[in-house]
Amino acid sequence: MKDIRVILLLLSIGLVGTWVYHFYDKAQYSNLSKEAFNKDSTTIANAVKDSLAKIYTAQLNQLDSKLDSSLINADSLKTSLDDKLEEIAKLKNEIAAILKNKNLSKGDLGLARQKIGELQQKVDALSSQNNTVEQEKSQLSGKLQQLTTEIDGLQKNIRQLNDENKNLTEKVNAASIFIASELSLNAIENKRDSEEPTTNSKRADKFVVAFMVQSPIQDFVNTEVVTVVIQPNGQVLQNSDWDAGNFETNKGMRPFTRKVKFDYTKGDQRRILFTLDNFTFQKGIYVFQLWHKGTLIGQTTRKLS
Repeated sequence: MKDIRVILLLLSIGLVGTWVYHFYDKAQYSNLSKEAFNKDSTTIANAVKDSLAKIYTAQLNQLDSKLDSSLINADSLKTSLDDKLEEIAKLKNEIAAILKNKNLSKGDLGLARQKIGELQQKVDALSSQNNTVEQEKSQLSGKLQQLTTEIDGLQKNIRQLNDENKNLTEKVNAASIFIASELSLNAIENKRDSEEPTTNSKRADKFVVAFMVQSPIQDFVNTEVVTVVIQPNGQVLQNSDWDAGNFETNKGMRPFTRKVKFDYTKGDQRRILFTLDNFTFQKGIYVFQLWHKGTLIGQTTRKLS
């Protein structure tokens, strides 16, 4: 009986020891599993963090490249572009702040992934906008080139019209002035019973000026022709009795000797004659010019000895 009790006691001690060892071993296993799970979770979190960091870095490099292109080619959309760049910069800062956290939670990782997605969308939208701007610039460049060609053609036509108009104006101006002919400047000597031409300056008493004008194009009402007599010394012959003065020509203001006013009927051959006296005759060559509307229409000379 005593042996049986000893055996039962030993069995009880062994059974208790077995349960004690089992609980101890289970506790140790639980601690090891918990430590392993914690290590695995940390490793996975770090791996995810590194992956997100790599994605963020790649997106950041791509963003910088696209932003440079956008900044260069989107001047016309500067206000809108500045707003979008500000949004992108804000996202960049938020993502960077999340990834700098050493103790990332699952929520942090999800938020970082979400913001990287938003960043990608905004970058794609900016790239699409940049492509649209480039297309519009290309189309505008084509239109400007076409417009430049049209302007060149228009300027060529304008130059041609200006030349034609100039020629027409010259023809009109030429048609609106007299045709002069039979100009003469004769020195006259007064004798007792007659007047005779002379070439001697000492015998000359007056000049007789004569010319003929005609226009086959138009009538003239109260028109005038201007006569200019240039003396051998180069001075224009003038006398207050002749109403001499200055007149405007296509070469500027010039002094004149005398003006003659009259009405004219188209097609007529109008002969004009008048005298110039009461001045001192010089030896040499006199030049007689006839002007109409500021244009020289005839010229002749007379030499006195």
